[in-house]
Amino acid sequence: MTSSSANAIVAEELHKAFGEVIAVDNISLAVPRGSVLGLLGVNGAGKTTIVRMLATVLEPDSGRATVHGFDVIKQPLDVRRSIGLAGQNAAVDENLTGRENLELVGRLSHIGRSASRERAGQLLHQFGLVDAGNRPVRTYSGGMRRRLDLGAALVAKPPVLFLDEPTTGLDPASRLDLWGVIESLVADGTTVLLTTQYLEEADRLADNIIVIDKGRIAAEGTAKQLKSRLGDTVIEFEFASPDLAKSAATTLGSTVAAGTVVRVVMTDGPATLRDAMNRLSAVDITPSHVALREPTLDDVFLTLTGSGSNV
Repeated sequence: MTSSSANAIVAEELHKAFGEVIAVDNISLAVPRGSVLGLLGVNGAGKTTIVRMLATVLEPDSGRATVHGFDVIKQPLDVRRSIGLAGQNAAVDENLTGRENLELVGRLSHIGRSASRERAGQLLHQFGLVDAGNRPVRTYSGGMRRRLDLGAALVAKPPVLFLDEPTTGLDPASRLDLWGVIESLVADGTTVLLTTQYLEEADRLADNIIVIDKGRIAAEGTAKQLKSRLGDTVIEFEFASPDLAKSAATTLGSTVAAGTVVRVVMTDGPATLRDAMNRLSAVDITPSHVALREPTLDDVFLTLTGSGSNV
């Protein structure tokens, strides 16, 4: 994979190990300008390590990467001037007001006192924090702190934004609000690399998705492309008890997806359903409910990472 002016982020064979543990195993990726790349994976998959290398917080053991055209190893200061970073925990001073936090970031970013004050006012308005702007951050809710943290990452108007699980721990309403903000930023031309465990989040926000499993790329594509890999239809068998579900999963060569539900992907039309029912009948197992639906990103993720249906 080679760098291109059309790409805001390019990584080539990035590798990082901590002792004997390989956190990122020769990963390559590219993010076109003005788009969203979703890195999807469970805790410990390597998502945050990738972000930290691209943001110059960690130096890769091998490989190379550029962000906004700057080499992350040779030009770290230029990279840092080009990015905003919002992590899993709001990195704001709870003893300062929201406005003071934003103005402080502006001063640290060397945009000047007057510009910092003006930018703080813009961001408080953009993130719906005007009424709370002069209150100490310790009085903010979790959603308000997360919005302020994202605002702080945008003070210097960076062209590239790294969001490391930005909605973790937020209630559904706050998550939807933050999604709307991210969509508006991308519409204005910002490039976003988003790590998430939320399948719905990746499905809604990401133009392209990379599924990370144990430091490696398990799959890459749009949400539609990833879903199409599983076939046209998912069969969900529900059973009266977890024990029956386990027995059925063994019979069908699958695993229990959740509690009493076993999922099978229909790859060759009704024959798959007929075969599954015949196999269950042969061992005297009868499902209490059978449903057919289209594959979701959840099915893709569980299948690829091996923590769910193995179909």
